[in-house]
Amino acid sequence: MKKNLRFIILAVLLFLIVGAFYIVLTRQKDVNDIEEVTTEVSRVQQLIQKNISDDYPPTPKEVVKLYADITVAFYTENYTEEELDQLGDKMRELFDRELLLNNPRDVYLMNLKKEISDFQAKGIKVSSYATSAATDVDFFSQDGYKFARLNLVLTIRQDKEAGLTKEKMLLRRDDEGHWKIYGWQLIRDDSVE
Repeated sequence: MKKNLRFIILAVLLFLIVGAFYIVLTRQKDVNDIEEVTTEVSRVQQLIQKNISDDYPPTPKEVVKLYADITVAFYTENYTEEELDQLGDKMRELFDRELLLNNPRDVYLMNLKKEISDFQAKGIKVSSYATSAATDVDFFSQDGYKFARLNLVLTIRQDKEAGLTKEKMLLRRDDEGHWKIYGWQLIRDDSVE
């Protein structure tokens, strides 16, 4: 009788251990399944979700890179009109206060939408970019402000043809120490088409 009782207790314990092990494995599988079922976020959504005010790019080069990332998204990615407005607002966060005053939001967005529409009608896309090396950033002071000047080269594609557009970017340091885009100028250069 004692042997039967020991056997029954041992069988029950073994059954409980196997059952607990099964529950742990089943829950782990559910957690893994939940992690795998993530929604892919588009490049436009990544840029829109970027918290620029809390994580502002620390250098002029990084500001220009973010400007270029947004520019590539404008002319390459698919998005809704609401996302375009949000992306335009992200771009404006990089602009100097004087540039913002000279380009009110409504006018800026209207001009941006027209330019994007014109590019799309011609089949033109901005596919990539390159910025000046960090050592090629020209820092200078003028009228009590600190400025930085660097180049941005955008690769423009139309069908199978590719060309380059070179811009000289001018950034001014604001009161919070952030480099803001003060303006830019298209550079006409025989070596850059």
